[in-house]
Amino acid sequence: MPAPHPPKPPAPVPMHALLASCAAAAQISHPPRPPEPRAPQQTDSPRRAA
Repeated sequence: MPAPHPPKPPAPVPMHALLASCAAAAQISHPPRPPEPRAPQQTDSPRRAA
């Protein structure tokens, strides 16, 4: 088993920049949808199958 890697130094990117880029990527890949507290049957079936 390889030796444990030493702790990586903190990235030079500020946390708010990471959060902003992550949020932007999420909006691009997944268009914003209204929150659905109860999913309809049509979306419930594929989720169980997947």
